Amino acid sequence: MGSAAINRVIPVDFSDVQGLAAFGYAKLAQARFLLLAIRDAAAARAWIAAAPVSNSEYRNPPPATALQLTFTPAGLRALGVPEAAMAGFSTEFLSGMAGEESRSRRLGDIGNNDPRRWSWGGPKYDISLVAMFYAKQDLDSWIAANQNGPWSQAFEVAATLDTSDMGGREPFGFVDGISQPEFDWKRERAIPGTTVSYANKVALGELLLGYPDEYGKYTDRPLLDAASDTENDLSPAEDQPSRKDLGRNGSYLVLRQLDQDVRGFWQYLNREASADPDARYRLGACMVGRNLDGEPLIPAQNDNNTFTYDADPEGTQCPFGAHIRRANPRNADLFGHPGGLIHQTASRLGIPRPGLHDDLIASTRFHRVLRRGREYGAKVSPEDALQPASAGDSPCGLHFVCLCANIGRQFEFVQNAWLMRTKFNGLTGESDPLLGNRQTEGDSPTDDFSIPRENRVARRLRGVPQFITVRGGAYLFLPSLRALRYLAHLGNGGNSR
Repeated sequence: MGSAAINRVIPVDFSDVQGLAAFGYAKLAQARFLLLAIRDAAAARAWIAAAPVSNSEYRNPPPATALQLTFTPAGLRALGVPEAAMAGFSTEFLSGMAGEESRSRRLGDIGNNDPRRWSWGGPKYDISLVAMFYAKQDLDSWIAANQNGPWSQAFEVAATLDTSDMGGREPFGFVDGISQPEFDWKRERAIPGTTVSYANKVALGELLLGYPDEYGKYTDRPLLDAASDTENDLSPAEDQPSRKDLGRNGSYLVLRQLDQDVRGFWQYLNREASADPDARYRLGACMVGRNLDGEPLIPAQNDNNTFTYDADPEGTQCPFGAHIRRANPRNADLFGHPGGLIHQTASRLGIPRPGLHDDLIASTRFHRVLRRGREYGAKVSPEDALQPASAGDSPCGLHFVCLCANIGRQFEFVQNAWLMRTKFNGLTGESDPLLGNRQTEGDSPTDDFSIPRENRVARRLRGVPQFITVRGGAYLFLPSLRALRYLAHLGNGGNSR
């Protein structure tokens, strides 16, 4: 964790932030991600210098195309980033998503999810950067227009990730992308702070490097001696003005290819529901935490995202293990408490209170991520999924994309402590009903799913199959526009090593 926040508030330069941090590009329904290996560093720098990378400035009307660039450690080194600067990146980023067996185990990347089985991004694959292309229409022409000049000399395409537009629903058929954190772009929120109730707004430093996070600290990031930035490409570090900040206005991007067994999901639910359609959809909603139309199982105010689990302490409305309850428990430091001084003091002293489950989950505000994923493959409706697979079936799933400033505390914590662990919220023997890999933990099963019921024993489904399989993944750095200029000048007579 970096140094404490300073008092001077500097406005965000939206022209310096890649657009993915501010926009999901939902209106640009076509997208393709090209995974590239750098063959010629000088040619790569020349292409980056001219690349029309989209920023976060608001435009009306919105652009019809967008390009975003993200880099692996190997890519940054290939471009000439000095090792002194590389050391400032997080250990998770430098190690890589598949860089350690212990990390793979924590992420649930074992069994069928093992990186040695991946189509890309595993230990056998060398990727330098990912070019993310978006277009409202005619995506092929947009990509071709950017594969000119030094492109062919600079890069080799290691893999291509195509996407598809499923109309705002993920492949299982549920409306997706509803719950997103609101970041404090205006930097008005007092931090650090203790909130009595769940709030969706979090510090900008949870998304972008170079700003205070929820702890009121600056996350560690690569800082350079000012003299080494000979082209004056980079901004001074807000907390250390004598140094240049390679991370400022950048973020880490997590990319995972998740194959979804749509037929297996709905056919399993159909068997457990004895072919009753209403019961089938109800079981699916219990696993997700929302109905197909995105309506949460907890009554919401105003929209499908304004709710907490305070009124459901026993999980009888939304099961404790439901996917959205695991991914975002919607709790605060004093979760479920009245706001009085006596209650707050009692909590700090550890005095017991009703709701044992409340104390089993870390505060959500320290673990939010911004999701920017895209579906791929052909859409199969829940009804059609009940039919046997055909020879023409192709893989479908989600290219999971999220942005965060701290991979370990945000993405990896959620993946390990909330989604994959069987001890979440006092549960035993079950992991996330959608993302769980169903691998046993010692002698303990992970393939159960419990549905609490009022005044009755919880219903417990056993032998839940694995519905989602990881096919690839990588940790990437999404630089600012200034940082891209710095990378373009490395080795070309500017910016010393």
